[in-house]
Amino acid sequence: LINFNKEFSQLTADNFVNKILLEKMRVCWLLIGDDFRFGAKRMGDSFFLKKISREKGFTFETMPSLEYAGVRISSTLVRNLLNDGKLEQVKNYLGRNYSISGRVEKGDRYGRQIGFPTANIDIKDYVLGRPGVYAIRVKIPTRDNYVNGIANLGYRPTFNGKKILLEVHLFNFSGNLYNKYLTVEFKKFIRKEKKFKNVDQLRRQIKIDLMKAK
Repeated sequence: LINFNKEFSQLTADNFVNKILLEKMRVCWLLIGDDFRFGAKRMGDSFFLKKISREKGFTFETMPSLEYAGVRISSTLVRNLLNDGKLEQVKNYLGRNYSISGRVEKGDRYGRQIGFPTANIDIKDYVLGRPGVYAIRVKIPTRDNYVNGIANLGYRPTFNGKKILLEVHLFNFSGNLYNKYLTVEFKKFIRKEKKFKNVDQLRRQIKIDLMKAK
């Protein structure tokens, strides 16, 4: 793992190949995307690598871009669509539902207190979608089938939350999920996150969200 600091950011493409790829990694074979750029001022590209790989004696290949319906698939495209809550398009580009896997942790039990118990998923360093409410389905290790539900991905502004959390409420489910490792698949964006004046307003909105998710 490389600490991306000012010194590293100023490393030229030539020095990156010599000091990182060859001296540290002893690279034999290198595969990059066809639009890959590297080094200070993005001076390194496939043409540069093709030339230097011959000089330094390692094999170099490029991988062509993938397209769907004439649109080039990229991580930037998927991130932007996630920010817009466009999960159907994300699924087209990923070839699967956008999902987060993590262990269930103990939370503040706000959901249980207002009548909608939730499992709090450790989201670690995932690329996250737009904060808000989602229709989801969850894979539980002890079950063969998925369980449908609803999730809130956000800061819980009604409770003055400071940390982004993924809270999952499952339909027609009972059981202890603490420390279970769950995979949450996001099916549909329902609404953006909102701060309510009181818990009663929040409870009424959750009932509406549940109907939409179902």
